[in-house]
Amino acid sequence: MTGIDSIQKELYSLGSPEKAAFLSRFFKTGKGQYGEGDLFLGITMPEIRSVVAKYAYLSILEWQALLSSPYHEIRMASLIGLMKHFQKSKKDPAAQKQIFDFYLSHLDYINNWDLVDVTCRDIVGAYLLKQDRNILYDLAQRPHLWAQRVAMVSTWYFIKHNQFSDTLRIAELLLTHSHDLIHKAVGWMLREVGKRDELVLEEFLDTHTKQMPRTALRYAIERFPESKRKYYLSL
Repeated sequence: MTGIDSIQKELYSLGSPEKAAFLSRFFKTGKGQYGEGDLFLGITMPEIRSVVAKYAYLSILEWQALLSSPYHEIRMASLIGLMKHFQKSKKDPAAQKQIFDFYLSHLDYINNWDLVDVTCRDIVGAYLLKQDRNILYDLAQRPHLWAQRVAMVSTWYFIKHNQFSDTLRIAELLLTHSHDLIHKAVGWMLREVGKRDELVLEEFLDTHTKQMPRTALRYAIERFPESKRKYYLSL
């Protein structure tokens, strides 16, 4: 039995029909919803992480092969495995580029907000920290929900290094987006900027509050004192 077979067998064994039914509702898999048609085994994130750690010996190619699974949790395991490989490959730029390129060329499989949020920062964001970042602007302008969320959330890695300009520019590009999941991502990243430099966030809000969707604004100002939250909500 191959490593791929073994990890899939172990993940299948952890499944719970009751949890799978709940997760299917939670991640909006019904007709016309953003996760339409996705399948769940019913496995928790701590369980997935534990299994991934057990199979850390799998190669990059083996983790990549798992991403084509119809099951959400197996795709999550694949992405976490790739993320761990990326983090271990600091002295192997070719391996990091391989993972980065694979990630961005397989966004149709990275097709829900949790899959994006758990992994894009430490693959896409980490890779681009010292690279040209034009690809993020391309992603932000694609008619592809998950590409757009990757573009926004990946900037968290730059924020961590006190680099805010890409976050602010991509937030501007996505400010009038129609989908709630992008509103939340924009507001979340703006809030992260505010944790590092509240003045930078306030300057952005002073310019853009009237154009911001309410959800994005509420996320962005979540850490402000009540009086300041009321002020921005009143604009």
